[in-house]
Amino acid sequence: MKIRKGFTIIELLVVVSIIALLVGILLPAIGKARDQARTTISYSNLRNLGTAHGSYEAEWADRQFTLVNDGIASYGGNVSTAFQAYFEANGGQGLSDTHPGPIFGWGYLFGDPSNMYVLFAYWTHEGADEQFGGFNAANAAMNMPIDFGGINEFFGAFRLGNVRQFNQYVSGRFYDETFYAPKDTVVISTIETGGYEGANCFEDPGEYCDRPVVAGQGEIPVWTSYALSPAAMFNPQVMAHDDPSDDTFNGARDPWDLAGGFRSPSPSQCSYPSLKTRQLEHHWLQNTQADCNPGFSPGSYQGCEPYYFNHAWESSPVTLFYDGHVESVGVRKAMRADGRMRTQTGIPNWGLWSQDTAYGADGYLIDWGYDQAATSFHILTTDGIRGRDVVSD
Repeated sequence: MKIRKGFTIIELLVVVSIIALLVGILLPAIGKARDQARTTISYSNLRNLGTAHGSYEAEWADRQFTLVNDGIASYGGNVSTAFQAYFEANGGQGLSDTHPGPIFGWGYLFGDPSNMYVLFAYWTHEGADEQFGGFNAANAAMNMPIDFGGINEFFGAFRLGNVRQFNQYVSGRFYDETFYAPKDTVVISTIETGGYEGANCFEDPGEYCDRPVVAGQGEIPVWTSYALSPAAMFNPQVMAHDDPSDDTFNGARDPWDLAGGFRSPSPSQCSYPSLKTRQLEHHWLQNTQADCNPGFSPGSYQGCEPYYFNHAWESSPVTLFYDGHVESVGVRKAMRADGRMRTQTGIPNWGLWSQDTAYGADGYLIDWGYDQAATSFHILTTDGIRGRDVVSD
């Protein structure tokens, strides 16, 4: 009679321990590989966006993407007077006479029994007179590269790189995955579940995916993960450096005080193409330690507002430069470069980012940061497109 021998408890425990050890060794490696794969996709997205910028410039006489008329400042000294004057100068009768606003594209109007296919946009005017809504200052301000004061302060066209005016050079769709970094999980989750009745907007057949209206706020699109450099979208004189020895360079100026303050610069004006950032991950996605910034309430994405790329020392956003190359730029590196420039010039206000704008030394929401990071590189670059955000090693 044969006796079948089984595993002893000790042998089973040894096997389980070995498996647990292997899992413990492999999981971090798998997680790191997955993290690297997502970062690689972000590199690819920005390279593709660099190609799209080239296509835009080829069609628009070497001009950069912009949402505002070059001479808008000649119509008035602020958003309200200038856009109204533009409207009147072009006939003042209806939508065809208004300054174009950010256009999101054609899409289905969900929730409407007729399932209408309409053009979604933030119109600067909603009709010929107050009967149809009249002038909308908040919408008009979104055409600015960045709003230095008002309803949309700290916001502007630099966050709208996936509107129809530009996305036609990518795929023609607002919610195209090229515009979103894989690590931007809060944003992506909002897109995947934020359509009408929980629809995935990445799969919507239209150019734009309609979203539910938020009480008191209206419908809020999910902005692209990649922010342009607003400083480089202005006339370079707007953020000129401060040089007490030369009256020509007397610090940042209000773009409304310059007839050509909003004129879109040509990329060929870039003096340091390998050192001037063009587009980067707006949220803190690399080396992140926290998802939501409690300083913002309510947040833009289902109640959450991520920390921004300049809010932490360890942040290292994947970045597209004007020469077309893509690399990660560490916040610490940008801060050191800015400090070196201020030390070399001996002029406190002549660093790599301007402290002379309406935001002052607080810059781009620096006080809302995760730690003591203090930089507004990319956003407030001194001398705009003619400046630089890092220095050569």
